Amino acid sequence: MSRRNHLTDLGTISNLDLTELGAGKENWLDNPNLLCAFDTDSLAIANRYYLLVLEWSHASDHATFRVKIRPNLSPIEAEYVSALEWLVFDDIRVIAVGTSCGYLLIYSLGGDLIHKQLVYPGRILRLRVRGTKRDITEDTSSFEEVCVVIPGIIARFDGSDIQRVLQRWYQETQNRFWNQSSTDKSLEEYESSSSPIPYQCWNVSKYGSCVDAAVTGVMPPPLLELQSSDRYYCAVTIGADAAISAFRLSEDRSRSFVGAILSKVVPATFSTIASFSKLVWRTQQPTKKPEPKPQPFARAFPLTCLKDHPRKGEKLTLSPSGTLAAITDSLGRIMLLDTRALVVVRLWKGYRDASCLFVERLVNKDSREHIKNDYCLCLAIHAPRKGIVEIWQMRTGPRILTVPCPKGSRILQPTYRFGSTFAASSSTSYKPLEVFFLNGDSGQLSRLN
Repeated sequence: MSRRNHLTDLGTISNLDLTELGAGKENWLDNPNLLCAFDTDSLAIANRYYLLVLEWSHASDHATFRVKIRPNLSPIEAEYVSALEWLVFDDIRVIAVGTSCGYLLIYSLGGDLIHKQLVYPGRILRLRVRGTKRDITEDTSSFEEVCVVIPGIIARFDGSDIQRVLQRWYQETQNRFWNQSSTDKSLEEYESSSSPIPYQCWNVSKYGSCVDAAVTGVMPPPLLELQSSDRYYCAVTIGADAAISAFRLSEDRSRSFVGAILSKVVPATFSTIASFSKLVWRTQQPTKKPEPKPQPFARAFPLTCLKDHPRKGEKLTLSPSGTLAAITDSLGRIMLLDTRALVVVRLWKGYRDASCLFVERLVNKDSREHIKNDYCLCLAIHAPRKGIVEIWQMRTGPRILTVPCPKGSRILQPTYRFGSTFAASSSTSYKPLEVFFLNGDSGQLSRLN
């Protein structure tokens, strides 16, 4: 099969000087410390200490520099950038950065720090952005989220909470721009005035520390349990000790009655004593910025576990609805997991160091304006040792396409757009999931037809 029959060239990054990232060397994109996050016309590339944002204009196929961001990392803790992802809303596009010390940083496309928050002390392995919508035939709740994966820990941010913080920051920035008499806030003042984004945090290390995890969706509560307003989520984790494990996540932090009383009474008592002592001694001590503390864990109930030594889980990829997960392991196998039944429904062998992405293939070519039902779900498997990308139809369909892929290339996919699933259900034109190829040697960016 000819390469040009299946790929469409979109642009190139060969015109840019990326020697700081290792460009110019053979297979420089294979560097594990090099992180890539792709959007429609933008590409963010980060190494351990800074990141670059590249953009393509419609008039030219050559990429241009948008911004270079160097996060304020702790030299004492040897902190570095460990995760990277885009956050795309209707009118807002920002970059989310995870660090090795457990901090979540959000930057604007101008390089300004919008938000900084400690999730949990530990290296952030993955920032996963996804969402689902209520379907007519399926009883699932609508939610959009950002998941933060730390070894043995998974945290979940609601997309609406992040959107409110971003809208408030952009509104304050615009007000300061138009109000010339007001002085700009410094970084320390803004960080102290901004409140942390609410999130849930769970400990999922019962079967060992995980290397990747995902919240697959909302699930019903346990049997014989009283119905409440709390949601239950299903989480799938993979790691070295357990190739696959699943948990039921609750929003309840399960604190005891005595602990709940103490958590309310003790701070109030301490605050009263401190205020009284200030009135007596009339001393003004300099206020110190409190150190951030991690949030207490909510309840996580183990559901199932697959231990098959020496098999180790390596990468996890979720389908758009969250009902399927493609998991690669250290034995060169790819398992297709049904996240609702928690059963492996398909297995591929002989794909070492592989990576997977879910794509959608057009099957109904009669209509001019395609809708979601005109596409079928497929799995793209990138086998770097074979130098190919295979497209398999889900769930048990055949292999429908094989595309040559040069060594040193990466397959990318645009990040999830918040609110896009709701618009897709009513819009006549539907944008399917696509796969893009980034060739490290030539710098060419291509789209799979």
